[in-house]
Formats: sequence, structure tokens, C-alpha cells
Amino acid sequence: MSTSGEEQLEAFQEKFGQVKDEVSKVIVGNSEVITHVMTCLLAKGHVLLEGIPGVGKTKIVQTLADVLDLSFSRIQFTPDLMPGDIVGTNVVNEDEAGKKSFEFQSGPIFANMILADEINRATPKTQSALLEAMQENSVSAGGKTRTLDQPVFVLATQNPIEMEGTYPLPEAQMDRFLFKLKLDFPNASELHTIVDRTTQKTEPTASRILEKVEILKMRDVARDMPIAKPVQDYAVRLALATHPENQNCHDLVKKYVRFGVSPRGVQAVILGSKVSALLNKRSYVANEDVRSVLLPALRHRVLLNFEAEAEQLETDKILNAIIETVSDA
Repeated sequence: MSTSGEEQLEAFQEKFGQVKDEVSKVIVGNSEVITHVMTCLLAKGHVLLEGIPGVGKTKIVQTLADVLDLSFSRIQFTPDLMPGDIVGTNVVNEDEAGKKSFEFQSGPIFANMILADEINRATPKTQSALLEAMQENSVSAGGKTRTLDQPVFVLATQNPIEMEGTYPLPEAQMDRFLFKLKLDFPNASELHTIVDRTTQKTEPTASRILEKVEILKMRDVARDMPIAKPVQDYAVRLALATHPENQNCHDLVKKYVRFGVSPRGVQAVILGSKVSALLNKRSYVANEDVRSVLLPALRHRVLLNFEAEAEQLETDKILNAIIETVSDA
């Protein structure tokens, strides 16, 4: 590896560590979740955060926005939210001479970081307003297509237990999230720390660490990370093993899986693996990097059948079984 490449590698690790440390001043625990959220940002993807109320989904996003030099907007999804409330709309303006004209008033989607809070509370029509922005980095409104300023990073949250009056995300939109991350309930020690930090006169705050141009450079470094054909083949074989029509798939896949992952799933694994390799001080992607991102990259892309839902089988169990059975040689 060249001296220039080593310097890029060290700078990437240092900046990533600084961001994570700063976020951890406010967020208790969830170290892996913070790492994966940053991985999505640097891999040019979007993230879906799932967890019960009060575990810090929104707080993680707000804190990360404070640490990064990015414009931030929050959209609270509700059943009466309309697509125009997200994208924007044309409004009528009248000048001093009484002449009227249309002017486009941009919506909250025109930001670098967009928090889609409780996304499953809005109707599918409104949810789909995010699709073009997430996939194409542009918005069609008012008869024009407007390009969004880079980076565009959508972080959506949803509550997995309160499903009454909600609209589950369609598969096409779920597939556009690079990672799906689950936030667990904190343990006793973490609860003590949370209470100590949030019940005093002042609460801890995070300082700004990175600028927008540095984030874009880190994205380029991640994309340039080389991956050998055997490692890429390992990722492809793992993805194919999620398909029940595959003759060599695991028995759990044959019994409980309706559809396996899409090609976007393989792309998500590769992109996440590249960032993982950088964080592990390697100048190449290894099989262990692939395994480290497989669950967050694929858990929302494997569609289970009715029998699996009846038995309350989680996708993670099936993916772990695939990891154990697919050879990395």
C-alpha cells in the first residue's frame, strides 16, 4: 500500500473515531448501532432504525446531526401527512404591481440529513415521496426535477410493537435502505448512566467534528477500497443462499423463506464491508468484513412466509444459520 493510501486510511479511521466518541458523549451504549449508522452514511446509503419507544432512535440521529456539518430536517410522519408536505409545492406570489406568479417552496426533503420519524405511521402514498430522493438523489415537483445537495442521508425510525393504525413499509421501499438496525433495551448499568446524564441541571452536548467536504472525501475513500474476487464471490454465495429455490440452501430457508434478497442486498453487503475493512485497519476487504455487515444489510430483504410469522421466527436466526453453513473458502 502506498504512503498516500496509508495516510488516507489513517485519516479515515481517526475521523470516524472522533465522530463516534463525540456521539457517545450523549448516547449511552449502542456502540455497534452508531458504527453502522456512520457506515451507511459513508457507503452512500440510508438506514432504518427499529426499536421500542424511548431507546434513543431519534436522539442518535439528532446527535449525529450536531456532530456533522450537515443541514438537518425532521419529518414527523402522521396519517394526514401528504407528499407535498415532504417534497414541497408551488405557491402563488403577488408582486407590488399585482402580478401573480408561481414560486416553488421547498419541503424538508431538501436537506443533507433527513429524519423520517415513525415512517410507518404515514400512508404508502406519502412514504413513496421518499423513494425518488433516496434512490435518485433528486425530487420531481412543480413540473421540474430538482437535484438534492450531497450528501443525502435518510434515517427512518419505526416502532415494532405498536402496529395499530400503521402502514407497514412496502418491500420496494424497505429494499432502498442499506441497513436495518435494531436498538435493544439498555442494561442496568446503561440505565444508571442514562438517568445520571439526563436528570441533572444540564445535559451533555456534542460538538461539531466533521465538515461536509470531509464526509464526501471519506465516501470516496470507502468506494475505492479494493475487494478480491473470492471475497466478492463469498458475499454473492451468502446472498444466493437466502433463496429457497437454491438447491443447496439451508433447511430453514426452504421451510420459512418466501423470497430471498435482491441484487441491492449484495451491493449493501459489499459497500458495508468496504467501510468495515477501513475501520479494522485493512487496505482490503476480508470475509470477516462481509460477515460483520450481513445481518444489518440483509435482515429486511429476506421475506418470510406465513409459517415463519406464525412461529415468530426472526430473520436474524436464518441469516446466522446461513453464515454457519456457507463456506468462506
